Amino acid sequence: MNFFQFLKREYHSMSQLDFIVKPGGTLKGQFRVPGDKSISHRSIMFGSLAEGVTHVSGFLQGEDSLNTLRAFRAMGVHIDGPSADGKVVIQGVGMRGLKAPAGALDLGNSGTSMRLMSGLLAGQDFDLELAGDRSLSKRPMKRVTDPLAKMGAKVDTAEGGKPPLKIHGKQKLTGINYQMPMASAQVKSCLLLAGMYAQGETCVTEPAPTRDHTERMLTAFGYPVARRGSASVCLQGGGKLKACDIDVPADISSAAFFMVGASIAKDADVTLQHVGINPTRTGVIDILKLMGANIELLNQREVGGEPVADIRVRSAPLKGVHIPEHLVPLAIDEFPVIFVAAACATGETVVTGAEELRVKESDRIQVMADGLQILGVDAQPTTDGMIIRGGKIGSGKVNAHDDHRIAMAFTMAALRASGVIHIEDCVNVNTSFPGFVELANRAGIDIQGKSL
Repeated sequence: MNFFQFLKREYHSMSQLDFIVKPGGTLKGQFRVPGDKSISHRSIMFGSLAEGVTHVSGFLQGEDSLNTLRAFRAMGVHIDGPSADGKVVIQGVGMRGLKAPAGALDLGNSGTSMRLMSGLLAGQDFDLELAGDRSLSKRPMKRVTDPLAKMGAKVDTAEGGKPPLKIHGKQKLTGINYQMPMASAQVKSCLLLAGMYAQGETCVTEPAPTRDHTERMLTAFGYPVARRGSASVCLQGGGKLKACDIDVPADISSAAFFMVGASIAKDADVTLQHVGINPTRTGVIDILKLMGANIELLNQREVGGEPVADIRVRSAPLKGVHIPEHLVPLAIDEFPVIFVAAACATGETVVTGAEELRVKESDRIQVMADGLQILGVDAQPTTDGMIIRGGKIGSGKVNAHDDHRIAMAFTMAALRASGVIHIEDCVNVNTSFPGFVELANRAGIDIQGKSL
């Protein structure tokens, strides 16, 4: 049995996984967290559509990325791997080489896969269905299906604009100029991918900067992308992708948990190796530095078009801040653990402009506020954020609501807790951070996974 088969078996064999985390401890050492999930997804998508053979190293072997890989295999793409060390070889079929799958494509918990693939598949010559698990089936998709409809795509949804998505092929797509009402890299990427199959030019204008992995990787695969001013990204339909090699850096979203953990723990000193520091993703570093965190970027370099560095973090007294709204889109996935940092800071932290958190894997504003309150923290949810008054963290049972980032955030809270924190519904940690429990234990956290 290879690693891919083992992970699939282990993931699906657990109906529920809880974390039992003992209080205290610290974080020490040098280590590398798993590969970047956003780049891993895109490497499979673009490598499959490219002409030639794409070699990927550092691929994230989490369930979300593996679901993307399985989906393209089901559409006729020959993909070798991933090997134990994250190597994947993709035999590209070209822009028009995908084939209709035998059944619905099950994307599990991956909203990124569903939103990006809805754009990419809207221009194919066959019908298909995109489905997901219980959590994904609750997430809104109208923010991608509505603009896709303006391009001429035909995508049916379940009630309320939620999955499954039924995509009707053989539609003639036309490029559009789209002003996004809310900053979202997934929406931007979805429309750019649809734009590759559209007649004319597609331009997406965002109200605030979001991660630009799609634009960078399209360029690496030889597809011209133009930036107009500071807010618009455009491309012409009808181009081609040419195979290339992709080295996936460690995921800054996964590194963020240990960045916060090392900041709040006593006598901590960790170095996180080969972490992607794309400027559209480093909001968490900027926010933690505003709070007084001791963070150094070492050995900065560029790998495959993406900037990377080793990140050293040591214990530091944090202070509450009003987080600038322009940093919010640059740290949107890291806010669960940023809320934990705020709970350990002196004074008040105010987050505004983060309404997108309410439509993630869970309502991350409400779920984090509920959990922090159970642990004795003064955390007041607002429509678009939270007000947290730092203080002591107690103990108790919190629910992650099948949200991997919630589960890992509360794991870090135990470093400052007065007693055991029991975290329910943690099985989806495998979607983004396989081996999290083992790495956390090696780094100095006393955590056990309990399968139910």
